[in-house]
Amino acid sequence: MHRFMQCVGFVAFAFGLLAQLATAGAQGQAFQTSAPYAILVDYDSGTVLLEKNADELMSPASTTKIMTAEIVFHELVEGRLKLDDLMTISENAWRQGGASSHGSTMFAKVNSEVRVEDLIRGLVIASGNDAAIALAEGVAGTEDAFAAMMTKRARELGLNHLTFKNAWGRGDPQHKVTAREMAQLAAHVIKTYPQYYKYFGERDFTWDRIRQLNRNPLLTMNIGADGLKTGDIAESGYGLVGSAVQNGQRLILVINGMKTARERADEARKLLEWGFRAFDAKEAFAAGETVGTARVYGGAQSEVPLVADHPIRILVPRGSGDKITGKIVYQGPLRAPVEEGKEVASLKVWRGTTEVLDVPLRTAASVEVGSLPKRALDAGIELATSLVLKSFAKN
Repeated sequence: MHRFMQCVGFVAFAFGLLAQLATAGAQGQAFQTSAPYAILVDYDSGTVLLEKNADELMSPASTTKIMTAEIVFHELVEGRLKLDDLMTISENAWRQGGASSHGSTMFAKVNSEVRVEDLIRGLVIASGNDAAIALAEGVAGTEDAFAAMMTKRARELGLNHLTFKNAWGRGDPQHKVTAREMAQLAAHVIKTYPQYYKYFGERDFTWDRIRQLNRNPLLTMNIGADGLKTGDIAESGYGLVGSAVQNGQRLILVINGMKTARERADEARKLLEWGFRAFDAKEAFAAGETVGTARVYGGAQSEVPLVADHPIRILVPRGSGDKITGKIVYQGPLRAPVEEGKEVASLKVWRGTTEVLDVPLRTAASVEVGSLPKRALDAGIELATSLVLKSFAKN
Protein backbone atom coordinates (compact mmCIF):
# COMPACT_ATOMS: atom_id res chain seq x y z
CA MET A 1 0.00 0.00 0.00
CA HIS A 2 1.17 3.52 -0.75
CA ARG A 3 0.42 6.47 1.50
CA PHE A 4 -1.71 9.07 -0.31
CA MET A 5 -2.01 12.60 1.09
CA GLN A 6 -4.93 14.61 -0.23
CA CYS A 7 -6.18 18.11 0.41
CA VAL A 8 -9.86 17.60 -0.30
CA GLY A 9 -12.72 19.91 0.62
CA PHE A 10 -10.44 21.95 2.88
CA VAL A 11 -8.82 24.53 0.62
CA ALA A 12 -11.86 26.80 0.69
CA PHE A 13 -11.90 26.72 4.47
CA ALA A 14 -8.20 27.51 4.66
CA PHE A 15 -8.39 30.49 2.35
CA GLY A 16 -11.58 31.75 3.99
CA LEU A 17 -9.94 31.62 7.37
CA LEU A 18 -6.86 33.39 6.11
CA ALA A 19 -9.04 36.16 4.73
CA GLN A 20 -10.63 36.64 8.15
CA LEU A 21 -7.24 36.71 9.84
CA ALA A 22 -5.90 39.25 7.34
CA THR A 23 -8.46 41.77 8.57
CA ALA A 24 -7.75 41.14 12.24
CA GLY A 25 -4.77 43.46 12.50
CA ALA A 26 -1.09 42.96 13.07
CA GLN A 27 0.32 39.48 13.38
CA GLY A 28 0.06 38.12 16.94
CA GLN A 29 3.12 37.26 18.98
CA ALA A 30 3.29 33.62 20.02
CA PHE A 31 3.73 32.87 23.72
CA GLN A 32 7.30 31.92 24.59
CA THR A 33 7.24 29.47 27.49
CA SER A 34 10.20 28.93 29.80
CA ALA A 35 9.16 25.31 30.39
CA PRO A 36 11.55 22.81 28.78
CA TYR A 37 8.56 20.61 27.92
CA ALA A 38 5.07 21.95 27.33
CA ILE A 39 1.80 21.50 25.52
CA LEU A 40 -1.48 23.42 25.77
CA VAL A 41 -4.55 21.89 24.15
CA ASP A 42 -8.17 22.92 23.69
CA TYR A 43 -10.15 19.97 25.06
CA ASP A 44 -13.24 20.13 22.85
CA SER A 45 -11.60 20.68 19.46
CA GLY A 46 -8.25 19.06 20.17
CA THR A 47 -6.47 22.14 18.81
CA VAL A 48 -2.88 22.45 20.00
CA LEU A 49 -2.42 26.06 21.13
CA LEU A 50 1.25 25.73 22.06
CA GLU A 51 3.82 22.98 22.14
CA LYS A 52 7.48 22.74 23.00
CA ASN A 53 9.37 19.44 22.89
CA ALA A 54 5.96 17.81 23.26
CA ASP A 55 7.09 14.52 21.72
CA GLU A 56 10.39 14.23 23.60
CA LEU A 57 10.59 11.57 26.30
CA MET A 58 10.68 12.89 29.86
CA SER A 59 10.34 11.62 33.43
CA PRO A 60 6.76 12.11 34.69
CA ALA A 61 7.40 11.89 38.46
CA SER A 62 4.09 11.87 40.35
CA THR A 63 2.02 12.79 37.30
CA THR A 64 2.40 9.02 36.78
CA LYS A 65 -0.46 8.73 39.27
CA ILE A 66 -2.90 9.89 36.58
CA MET A 67 -2.27 6.56 34.85
CA THR A 68 -2.50 4.72 38.17
CA ALA A 69 -5.87 6.39 38.74
CA GLU A 70 -7.00 5.51 35.19
CA ILE A 71 -6.39 1.82 35.87
CA VAL A 72 -8.36 2.01 39.12
CA PHE A 73 -11.20 3.97 37.51
CA HIS A 74 -11.34 1.40 34.69
CA GLU A 75 -11.52 -1.44 37.21
CA LEU A 76 -14.38 0.36 38.98
CA VAL A 77 -16.32 0.86 35.74
CA GLU A 78 -15.78 -2.76 34.75
CA GLY A 79 -17.13 -3.90 38.11
CA ARG A 80 -13.95 -5.60 39.28
CA LEU A 81 -13.55 -3.04 42.09
CA LYS A 82 -15.91 -1.13 44.35
CA LEU A 83 -15.22 2.11 46.21
CA ASP A 84 -15.91 0.37 49.52
CA ASP A 85 -13.53 -2.52 48.87
CA LEU A 86 -10.68 -2.71 51.38
CA MET A 87 -7.02 -2.94 50.44
CA THR A 88 -4.16 -3.73 52.79
CA ILE A 89 -1.23 -1.38 53.32
CA SER A 90 1.57 -3.91 52.99
CA GLU A 91 4.95 -3.51 54.64
CA ASN A 92 6.33 -2.79 51.17
CA ALA A 93 3.79 0.00 50.56
CA TRP A 94 4.51 1.42 54.02
CA ARG A 95 8.32 1.27 53.69
CA GLN A 96 8.51 2.47 50.09
CA GLY A 97 5.72 5.05 50.27
CA GLY A 98 5.11 5.86 53.92
CA ALA A 99 6.47 8.66 56.08
CA SER A 100 9.83 6.92 56.59
CA SER A 101 10.49 7.09 52.83
CA HIS A 102 10.54 10.91 52.97
CA GLY A 103 8.33 11.17 49.88
CA SER A 104 4.73 12.26 49.54
CA THR A 105 2.44 10.01 51.58
CA MET A 106 -1.12 9.71 52.88
CA PHE A 107 0.30 8.36 56.20
CA ALA A 108 -1.52 5.04 56.04
CA LYS A 109 -0.46 2.61 58.78
CA VAL A 110 1.27 -0.63 57.97
CA ASN A 111 -1.06 -3.67 57.80
CA SER A 112 -4.14 -1.43 58.03
CA GLU A 113 -7.04 -1.87 55.62
CA VAL A 114 -8.15 1.20 53.67
CA ARG A 115 -11.16 1.71 51.43
CA VAL A 116 -10.45 2.10 47.73
CA GLU A 117 -12.13 5.53 47.72
CA ASP A 118 -9.83 6.74 50.48
CA LEU A 119 -6.81 5.38 48.63
CA ILE A 120 -7.92 7.27 45.50
CA ARG A 121 -8.10 10.48 47.51
CA GLY A 122 -4.74 9.73 49.08
CA LEU A 123 -3.37 9.15 45.57
CA VAL A 124 -4.63 12.22 43.71
CA ILE A 125 -4.94 14.81 46.51
CA ALA A 126 -2.09 13.98 48.89
CA SER A 127 -0.05 12.35 46.10
CA GLY A 128 0.56 9.44 48.45
CA ASN A 129 3.16 6.98 47.24
CA ASP A 130 1.84 4.52 49.82
CA ALA A 131 -1.64 4.86 48.30
CA ALA A 132 -0.25 4.22 44.81
CA ILE A 133 1.61 1.07 45.87
CA ALA A 134 -1.35 -0.23 47.88
CA LEU A 135 -3.68 0.23 44.91
CA ALA A 136 -1.17 -1.41 42.60
CA GLU A 137 -0.77 -4.42 44.87
CA GLY A 138 -4.51 -4.64 45.46
CA VAL A 139 -5.31 -4.66 41.74
CA ALA A 140 -2.42 -6.67 40.29
CA GLY A 141 -0.73 -8.45 43.22
CA THR A 142 2.58 -6.66 42.82
CA GLU A 143 3.67 -3.20 41.77
CA ASP A 144 5.69 -4.65 38.88
CA ALA A 145 2.63 -6.46 37.54
CA PHE A 146 0.60 -3.27 37.90
CA ALA A 147 3.23 -1.25 36.02
CA ALA A 148 2.96 -3.75 33.17
CA MET A 149 -0.81 -3.23 33.24
CA MET A 150 -0.26 0.52 33.03
CA THR A 151 1.88 0.26 29.91
CA LYS A 152 -0.51 -2.25 28.32
CA ARG A 153 -3.47 0.01 29.07
CA ALA A 154 -1.64 3.00 27.58
CA ARG A 155 -1.20 1.07 24.34
CA GLU A 156 -4.91 0.17 24.33
CA LEU A 157 -5.63 3.90 24.52
CA GLY A 158 -3.30 4.60 21.59
CA LEU A 159 -0.62 6.15 23.81
CA ASN A 160 2.43 4.50 22.33
CA HIS A 161 5.15 6.48 24.10
CA LEU A 162 4.05 6.05 27.72
CA THR A 163 6.11 3.39 29.48
CA PHE A 164 5.73 2.74 33.21
CA LYS A 165 7.92 0.82 35.62
CA ASN A 166 6.15 1.72 38.87
CA ALA A 167 2.85 3.11 40.11
CA TRP A 168 3.91 6.42 41.63
CA GLY A 169 6.67 7.96 39.51
CA ARG A 170 9.92 6.76 41.03
CA GLY A 171 12.84 7.59 38.75
CA ASP A 172 13.75 4.86 36.28
CA PRO A 173 15.57 5.12 32.92
CA GLN A 174 12.69 3.27 31.24
CA HIS A 175 9.87 5.09 33.05
CA LYS A 176 9.15 7.75 30.42
CA VAL A 177 6.29 9.73 28.87
CA THR A 178 5.74 12.61 26.44
CA ALA A 179 3.89 15.83 27.14
CA ARG A 180 1.54 15.26 24.20
CA GLU A 181 0.44 11.83 25.35
CA MET A 182 0.07 12.94 28.97
CA ALA A 183 -2.34 15.62 27.69
CA GLN A 184 -4.20 12.92 25.74
CA LEU A 185 -4.33 10.74 28.86
CA ALA A 186 -5.74 13.64 30.88
CA ALA A 187 -8.40 14.29 28.24
CA HIS A 188 -9.35 10.60 28.29
CA VAL A 189 -9.73 10.58 32.08
CA ILE A 190 -11.83 13.76 32.04
CA LYS A 191 -14.10 12.44 29.30
CA THR A 192 -14.42 8.82 30.39
CA TYR A 193 -14.65 9.05 34.16
CA PRO A 194 -16.51 12.23 35.16
CA GLN A 195 -17.81 10.49 38.29
CA TYR A 196 -14.23 9.89 39.46
CA TYR A 197 -12.38 12.82 37.89
CA LYS A 198 -13.92 14.99 40.63
CA TYR A 199 -11.40 13.62 43.14
CA PHE A 200 -8.58 15.49 41.36
CA GLY A 201 -10.27 18.79 42.20
CA GLU A 202 -10.87 18.27 45.91
CA ARG A 203 -8.95 20.85 47.90
CA ASP A 204 -7.83 18.75 50.86
CA PHE A 205 -7.75 15.25 52.32
CA THR A 206 -7.56 14.13 55.93
CA TRP A 207 -6.34 10.71 56.96
CA ASP A 208 -5.49 9.57 60.48
CA ARG A 209 -6.18 13.14 61.66
CA ILE A 210 -3.53 14.53 59.29
CA ARG A 211 -4.96 17.11 56.88
CA GLN A 212 -3.14 17.69 53.61
CA LEU A 213 -3.90 20.29 50.96
CA ASN A 214 -4.10 19.32 47.31
CA ARG A 215 -0.66 19.79 45.80
CA ASN A 216 -2.02 21.28 42.57
CA PRO A 217 -1.34 25.04 42.84
CA LEU A 218 -3.83 25.89 40.06
CA LEU A 219 -6.78 25.03 42.29
CA THR A 220 -6.26 28.14 44.42
CA MET A 221 -5.74 30.61 41.56
CA ASN A 222 -9.38 31.36 40.68
CA ILE A 223 -8.82 30.48 37.02
CA GLY A 224 -11.31 27.62 36.75
CA ALA A 225 -8.85 24.80 37.47
CA ASP A 226 -10.35 21.45 38.53
CA GLY A 227 -7.42 18.95 38.27
CA LEU A 228 -5.06 17.01 37.70
CA LYS A 229 -1.55 16.30 39.24
CA THR A 230 1.86 17.74 40.00
CA GLY A 231 5.15 15.92 40.21
CA ASP A 232 8.78 16.52 41.01
CA ILE A 233 11.83 14.33 41.35
CA ALA A 234 15.47 15.03 40.51
CA GLU A 235 15.14 13.42 37.07
CA SER A 236 12.07 15.43 36.06
CA GLY A 237 12.25 18.83 37.68
CA TYR A 238 8.90 20.33 38.63
CA GLY A 239 6.02 19.32 36.38
CA LEU A 240 2.27 19.58 36.17
CA VAL A 241 -0.65 18.16 34.21
CA GLY A 242 -3.56 20.52 34.72
CA SER A 243 -6.95 21.48 33.38
CA ALA A 244 -9.16 24.53 33.74
CA VAL A 245 -12.54 25.68 32.43
CA GLN A 246 -13.60 29.25 31.62
CA ASN A 247 -16.84 30.23 29.86
CA GLY A 248 -17.47 26.64 28.85
CA GLN A 249 -14.02 26.17 27.33
CA ARG A 250 -11.65 23.60 28.83
CA LEU A 251 -7.89 23.71 28.33
CA ILE A 252 -5.42 20.97 29.22
CA LEU A 253 -1.85 21.92 30.09
CA VAL A 254 1.31 19.86 30.55
CA ILE A 255 4.60 21.40 31.60
CA ASN A 256 7.71 19.74 32.95
CA GLY A 257 11.32 20.49 33.83
CA MET A 258 10.76 23.68 35.83
CA LYS A 259 13.40 24.56 38.44
CA THR A 260 11.11 25.35 41.38
CA ALA A 261 7.53 24.87 42.51
CA ARG A 262 6.97 28.63 42.25
CA GLU A 263 8.22 28.73 38.66
CA ARG A 264 5.93 25.81 37.83
CA ALA A 265 2.89 27.54 39.31
CA ASP A 266 3.63 30.91 37.71
CA GLU A 267 4.28 29.46 34.25
CA ALA A 268 1.19 27.27 34.39
CA ARG A 269 -0.98 30.25 35.27
CA LYS A 270 0.49 32.39 32.48
CA LEU A 271 -0.03 29.67 29.89
CA LEU A 272 -3.64 29.01 30.84
CA GLU A 273 -4.54 32.71 31.01
CA TRP A 274 -2.93 33.26 27.60
CA GLY A 275 -4.74 30.26 26.15
CA PHE A 276 -8.13 31.49 27.31
CA ARG A 277 -7.74 35.04 26.04
CA ALA A 278 -5.62 34.82 22.87
CA PHE A 279 -7.64 32.54 20.57
CA ASP A 280 -10.87 32.51 18.58
CA ALA A 281 -12.71 29.37 17.57
CA LYS A 282 -13.52 28.87 13.88
CA GLU A 283 -15.80 26.06 12.74
CA ALA A 284 -14.53 24.26 9.64
CA PHE A 285 -17.11 21.49 9.30
CA ALA A 286 -20.32 20.56 11.07
CA ALA A 287 -20.78 17.06 12.50
CA GLY A 288 -21.61 14.71 9.65
CA GLU A 289 -20.65 17.24 6.97
CA THR A 290 -18.51 15.80 4.19
CA VAL A 291 -14.90 16.81 4.76
CA GLY A 292 -13.55 15.17 1.63
CA THR A 293 -13.38 11.83 -0.13
CA ALA A 294 -11.11 8.81 -0.22
CA ARG A 295 -10.28 6.95 -3.39
CA VAL A 296 -11.72 3.40 -3.64
CA TYR A 297 -10.31 0.74 -5.99
CA GLY A 298 -12.47 -2.09 -7.25
CA GLY A 299 -15.71 -0.59 -5.99
CA ALA A 300 -19.06 0.24 -7.53
CA GLN A 301 -18.10 3.87 -6.77
CA SER A 302 -14.63 5.32 -7.19
CA GLU A 303 -14.79 7.46 -4.03
CA VAL A 304 -16.36 7.40 -0.59
CA PRO A 305 -17.23 10.55 1.40
CA LEU A 306 -15.48 11.13 4.72
CA VAL A 307 -17.04 12.72 7.81
CA ALA A 308 -16.12 13.42 11.42
CA ASP A 309 -18.14 12.33 14.45
CA HIS A 310 -18.18 15.85 15.87
CA PRO A 311 -17.98 19.41 14.53
CA ILE A 312 -14.44 20.26 13.48
CA ARG A 313 -13.25 23.50 15.02
CA ILE A 314 -9.86 25.11 15.09
CA LEU A 315 -8.66 27.77 17.49
CA VAL A 316 -6.62 30.51 15.81
CA PRO A 317 -4.60 33.26 17.50
CA ARG A 318 -6.30 36.63 17.46
CA GLY A 319 -4.51 39.01 15.12
CA SER A 320 -2.31 36.27 13.68
CA GLY A 321 -1.32 35.98 10.04
CA ASP A 322 -0.23 32.36 10.32
CA LYS A 323 -1.08 30.26 7.28
CA ILE A 324 -3.69 27.59 7.94
CA THR A 325 -3.39 24.43 5.82
CA GLY A 326 -4.95 21.00 5.97
CA LYS A 327 -4.76 17.59 4.36
CA ILE A 328 -6.73 14.37 4.51
CA VAL A 329 -4.29 11.56 5.19
CA TYR A 330 -5.03 7.87 4.71
CA GLN A 331 -3.51 4.58 3.67
CA GLY A 332 -4.86 4.03 0.21
CA PRO A 333 -6.38 3.41 -2.07
CA LEU A 334 -9.18 1.77 -0.05
CA ARG A 335 -10.26 -1.57 -1.47
CA ALA A 336 -13.89 -2.53 -1.93
CA PRO A 337 -15.96 -3.58 -0.15
CA VAL A 338 -15.82 -0.59 2.20
CA GLU A 339 -17.98 -0.50 5.32
CA GLU A 340 -19.93 2.59 6.36
CA GLY A 341 -18.71 4.20 9.58
CA LYS A 342 -15.19 2.76 9.42
CA GLU A 343 -12.33 5.01 10.51
CA VAL A 344 -10.02 5.18 7.49
CA ALA A 345 -8.41 8.63 7.48
CA SER A 346 -7.64 11.74 9.46
CA LEU A 347 -7.79 15.46 8.82
CA LYS A 348 -4.50 17.08 9.76
CA VAL A 349 -4.36 20.86 10.14
CA TRP A 350 -1.25 23.04 10.43
CA ARG A 351 -0.92 26.61 11.67
CA GLY A 352 2.30 27.69 10.02
CA THR A 353 4.62 24.70 10.50
CA THR A 354 2.93 23.43 13.67
CA GLU A 355 0.41 20.61 13.45
CA VAL A 356 -2.48 21.80 15.59
CA LEU A 357 -5.27 19.35 14.79
CA ASP A 358 -5.59 15.67 13.93
CA VAL A 359 -9.22 14.56 13.57
CA PRO A 360 -10.25 10.97 12.75
CA LEU A 361 -12.52 10.62 9.70
CA ARG A 362 -15.00 7.85 8.97
CA THR A 363 -16.66 6.64 5.82
CA ALA A 364 -20.13 8.17 5.36
CA ALA A 365 -21.37 5.36 3.11
CA SER A 366 -20.60 1.80 2.13
CA VAL A 367 -19.10 0.86 -1.22
CA GLU A 368 -19.85 -2.54 -2.71
CA VAL A 369 -17.51 -4.49 -4.97
CA GLY A 370 -17.75 -3.20 -8.53
CA SER A 371 -18.31 -5.07 -11.77
CA LEU A 372 -15.53 -7.14 -13.32
CA PRO A 373 -14.69 -4.47 -15.96
CA LYS A 374 -14.58 -1.80 -13.22
CA ARG A 375 -12.25 -3.92 -11.07
CA ALA A 376 -10.01 -4.59 -14.06
CA LEU A 377 -9.81 -0.87 -14.86
CA ASP A 378 -8.94 0.03 -11.27
CA ALA A 379 -6.32 -2.73 -11.14
CA GLY A 380 -4.70 -1.22 -14.23
CA ILE A 381 -4.70 2.24 -12.66
CA GLU A 382 -3.21 0.89 -9.46
CA LEU A 383 -0.45 -0.91 -11.34
CA ALA A 384 0.36 2.20 -13.36
CA THR A 385 0.44 4.33 -10.20
CA SER A 386 2.73 1.83 -8.49
CA LEU A 387 5.16 1.87 -11.41
CA VAL A 388 5.26 5.68 -11.46
CA LEU A 389 5.93 5.84 -7.70
CA LYS A 390 8.70 3.25 -7.99
CA SER A 391 10.25 5.27 -10.80
CA PHE A 392 10.23 8.42 -8.65
CA ALA A 393 11.70 6.48 -5.73
CA LYS A 394 14.63 5.32 -7.84
CA ASN A 395 15.33 8.86 -8.95
